[in-house]
Amino acid sequence: MTSDFSLLTCASMNSDFIYLPQRTVVSLQGPDTMALLERLVTNATTDWASGETRYGALLTPQGKIIADYLALRTDEGVLLDVSKDHAADLAKRLKMFRLRSDVEIELLDKLRVMASLKPDAGPFESAAYIYQDPRYPDGRRRVLVEGPAADTDERALAAYHADRIANLVPEQGADFGNAEVFPAEINMDVLNGVALNKGCFVGQEVVSRMHRRGKIRKRTLSVTLPHSVSVQPGDDIKAPLPIGTISSVSGNRALALIRVDRLVSAQLSGTAPTVHETPVTFEKPAWLEAELARMEET
Repeated sequence: MTSDFSLLTCASMNSDFIYLPQRTVVSLQGPDTMALLERLVTNATTDWASGETRYGALLTPQGKIIADYLALRTDEGVLLDVSKDHAADLAKRLKMFRLRSDVEIELLDKLRVMASLKPDAGPFESAAYIYQDPRYPDGRRRVLVEGPAADTDERALAAYHADRIANLVPEQGADFGNAEVFPAEINMDVLNGVALNKGCFVGQEVVSRMHRRGKIRKRTLSVTLPHSVSVQPGDDIKAPLPIGTISSVSGNRALALIRVDRLVSAQLSGTAPTVHETPVTFEKPAWLEAELARMEET
């Protein structure tokens, strides 16, 4: 295919796609859709071609995430692939900000969200839209399918979570809730989810101040666990005082919200972070290595 977006039909269902019961869709349509989003949300809304997906969020005035989403630009408006538990609140708040803007905002329960573990998975029967999840280095293809909710394949859903954890992709509902974290704490700034050079958006002052200071207090990091230790979301990572909390687990991999200043202090003192008194290791992408180096210098 030559586009990340298209109407699809095919003869048979493609097993590459996994039904995500924890996701749903919020639709925005009308001539003022882009102007409304431009002044509200974190992602850029200019030069946005139909079929292109962008990662973003609506924040509180204090800069914390109400809901993050994948935003698909369509010929009619924008579709937001969002946590089902937070979709109604997102739609309600968008309507509150709408004022006299000519924008229709509604939950599309008739659309099911399906995800693949591949960037180039094939078509799916009766899919309405196909798009890419830009948070992954090599992309992950998703589709929206019309119809009633399907049965959940728990093994396939576990594989989806294992893949996102391995790729350091936090998800609302699993790793964070409503108004709990700042965008940088789930790495939205390094995942191209925050356009700091755009006009004002809700919570921008707080987000911009954190960026200008260059010191992010917390980050969601990928943790490798020994096979001998069993951990659950909510377990503390210590060094020896708590430095963070596990949020998602799959096998010997986990995501954790970590105080990076305490992680640096542990590194400088030679103290190994532990869970249940068992050492764990952190994967450090290039952006994190650079941040830690700057913190060590200060």
